[in-house]
Amino acid sequence: MTYYILRRLIQTVGLLFLLSMILFALVNLSPGGPLAGQGQSRHVQPEKVELLKRQFGLDQPLPVQYAIWLIGNDWMKVDVDGDGVKESNGTRQGILRGDFGFSFRTRKPVLEEIGERLPNTIYLMSITMLTAILLAIPIGILSAVRQYSKFDITVTTFSFAGQAIPEFWLGLILILVFYAWLKNPFTGEALMPSGGITTLGLQGFNLGDRIWHLALPVLTGALGWISWYSRFMRSSMLEVIHKDYLRTARAKGLPRWMVLYKHGLSNALIPLITLLALDLPYIFSGAIFVEYLFAWPGMGRLYYQAAEQRDYPVLMTVLIIGATVIIFSNLLADILYAYLDPRVRYE
Repeated sequence: MTYYILRRLIQTVGLLFLLSMILFALVNLSPGGPLAGQGQSRHVQPEKVELLKRQFGLDQPLPVQYAIWLIGNDWMKVDVDGDGVKESNGTRQGILRGDFGFSFRTRKPVLEEIGERLPNTIYLMSITMLTAILLAIPIGILSAVRQYSKFDITVTTFSFAGQAIPEFWLGLILILVFYAWLKNPFTGEALMPSGGITTLGLQGFNLGDRIWHLALPVLTGALGWISWYSRFMRSSMLEVIHKDYLRTARAKGLPRWMVLYKHGLSNALIPLITLLALDLPYIFSGAIFVEYLFAWPGMGRLYYQAAEQRDYPVLMTVLIIGATVIIFSNLLADILYAYLDPRVRYE
C-alpha cells in the first residue's frame, strides 16, 4: 500500500502540471478579458488600457504568461518606464513558491481572497454533506430491507424528484415561500432569512441565528445528495443482503441489526465511497448556485465573480485547488476501499 500511495503521488505531480497548462490556456483564450470594454469607455484612454495590460502582464505571449504564473518572473528583465510604472506585473515568485499573484478585481493577494472565503464554504458544505450522509444511509438501508414496501416506493418517488429538481430552481422556490410569502405571526417579518451567514448587526456568536441562516442553503444543497446517496445505498445494500456470508451470519443466530450493520454495511458502503470522493471537492470549492442565491460569501460565489469579470489569477487558483482536491479525494477513496474490504489490495 505504501508503494502504491507513493506511486500515485508521483503521478499526481505530472497530472497537475498537465492540467495547469490546459486550464491556463482555456482560461486565457476564452472570449473577453479583464480589460474587455475598457477601450470603448469615454473615461479610459486606449493608452491607459495598454498600460494596464503591461501592469497585469497581459501583453506577454501566452507561454511567457504561463511561465511567470508557474515559476515567477525572476528570470525576466523587469523594466521601469519613465512614469515609474513597471511594464510587467511586478516581481512574482510563481505558484511553485507559493505566490499566486494578485486579484485583477480587488488587487488583493489571491491567497488572502481565498482565505476569507474558504472557512465559510467549509462551514456550509461540511454541514450540508454531513446532513445528506446521515439521512441518506439509513433511508437507503431501510428501502433495501423493506423492498417494494410503501416506504420504499415513497422514497423512490421522492428520490427521482430530488434528482430532477435543479438547485437554482429549488433555492428560488424556497426563498419565495419562506421569505416572501410566509411571515412570522408574532413579528410580521419574513419567516426565514433569504441569505447571509448571520443577521446584520448581531453582536457575538448566536447558535440559533446561525442555524436559522443555514436552514435554506443546507436544504437546497443536501436534497440532491440525499436522493443520489440513498438510491446508491439501496442498490448496493440489495446486492449485499443476499450474499452467502450474510446468510451464514444469520444462520449462526446473530441479531439482524448486527448482520446488517456489521457485516453488510461495510461492504455496501464501497460504491458510495466513490460518490463521496467525487463530491468531497465541493467542501472546498463550494456550490455556485447555492452560494450565489443565498448571498453566501464562499468559494463558489468567489469563483462566479472571478469568471464573470475574467479575474485570471483567482480563476486559476480555484481551479488548481479543485483539481488537487479531486485527485487526492480519489486516492483517499482507494485507501478506504482497502480498509473496508480486506480483499482489495494494491501492489
